[in-house]
Amino acid sequence: MREADSDHDDGPGQGADFSAPAASLSRAVPRVWAVGALCRAVADTLDARFNPVAVRGEITGFSRAASGHCYFSLKDATGQIRCAMFRRAASLLSFNPRDGELVEVRGKLGVYEQRGDLQLVVESMQKAGQGALFEQFLRLKAQLESEGLFDPARKREIPLAPRGIGVVTSLGAAALHDVVSALQRRVPHIPVVISPASVQGAQAPAELCEALSKLYLLPRHFKGLQADLTDKTAPIDVILLVRGGGSLEDLWAFNDERLARTIVQSPVPVISGVGHETDFSIADFCADLRAPTPTAAAELCAADRSTWLSAVSLMAQRLQSAAHDTLDSQAQRLDIAAGRIGRPSDVVGQQRLQLQRLAMALSHQTLLKTQLLSRHFKGLEQDLALKTQDALRRMHERTLRAERSLELLNPQHVLERGYALLQADNGQVISSVHAVTSGQPIQATLADGTLQLTAR
Repeated sequence: MREADSDHDDGPGQGADFSAPAASLSRAVPRVWAVGALCRAVADTLDARFNPVAVRGEITGFSRAASGHCYFSLKDATGQIRCAMFRRAASLLSFNPRDGELVEVRGKLGVYEQRGDLQLVVESMQKAGQGALFEQFLRLKAQLESEGLFDPARKREIPLAPRGIGVVTSLGAAALHDVVSALQRRVPHIPVVISPASVQGAQAPAELCEALSKLYLLPRHFKGLQADLTDKTAPIDVILLVRGGGSLEDLWAFNDERLARTIVQSPVPVISGVGHETDFSIADFCADLRAPTPTAAAELCAADRSTWLSAVSLMAQRLQSAAHDTLDSQAQRLDIAAGRIGRPSDVVGQQRLQLQRLAMALSHQTLLKTQLLSRHFKGLEQDLALKTQDALRRMHERTLRAERSLELLNPQHVLERGYALLQADNGQVISSVHAVTSGQPIQATLADGTLQLTAR
């Protein structure tokens, strides 16, 4: 507009000939803006037209950066706007904002020039009631709780050693990779059956219910071990319902009433690992056990293989020891019976055999004791070496600290900072002007030498 006005301000003599063509040319060829200049102009217009502004809306996508700044969006039924709340303003909040909460904020509209995005810089925030989604969540939670779906008495213990593990999640979800990696690391011998379903969107609740229903058939009708749904032979003793973190809208499929009732109908325990540790869904309350993350859900149903191998090894040792004790006891009874009915030569033979057994037992015990003592001495030797090294290290550190302390007390450092040591001709240190008289010779010691002075 300013350029168009200047075109009309030529002289009065020229206005009749040139003003109309100049005006039409100005309208036909718009001004060419630099991108940054256009962003700043839009920001100035917004600031003059709207700021300061107060907005009421529902929080979505809330996150708090390590710097303390908060980023989120405010939305309602017809629109959405990005918001930033910097650390100074965020530190004054009297509550922890969460997705789904309805709030009123005050701040300034502006343009984030680096991306050309419209954003609201929030300076204060207060609650304005619960958001629509969160209110819906609370209503459904209260309804299902009153029906007993969350009753702790209904929930079952997770099996220590499941024959098979079912997993319900999306094939493209990072949660699937986390769960499979954890199970492969801890229990690679247990088959895993994956029943895929969408975990986000309008179609997700129906797909999740269908995926769970497929797994429900396996523990009822089939006996073999095969990690393939098409084979129809894998028995499932526990089911993992998992999904990674996200906003309230992202996790909304797990707040569906049909899904809640399907979880409760499961013939085997269900572990819910939906979102992060701070995320809660209706599925978490209906499941037999809630895990804070998908990886934790896998770990809760799969004790580490090394634990089971250690238990098996211990039982094998006990069984072997019991078998040896039984054989020895029966052999002794046989020897006693044979001694009662046998000849004297048999008694001698039995005693010879017994002597051989005792000799073998003595040799075995001697060898065992020697090995134990050897290991004990090696342990003492290693412990002595470690303690000696530790003692030397501590003595060295004490010596270094003492050296540093002595170095700090060195008066040379004081002289290097510009100070001087004043002494009379008899060597007495002068610490006051009253200790010298006019004309008295004085020696000043500096960092790099001495000076001879005379008092005035």
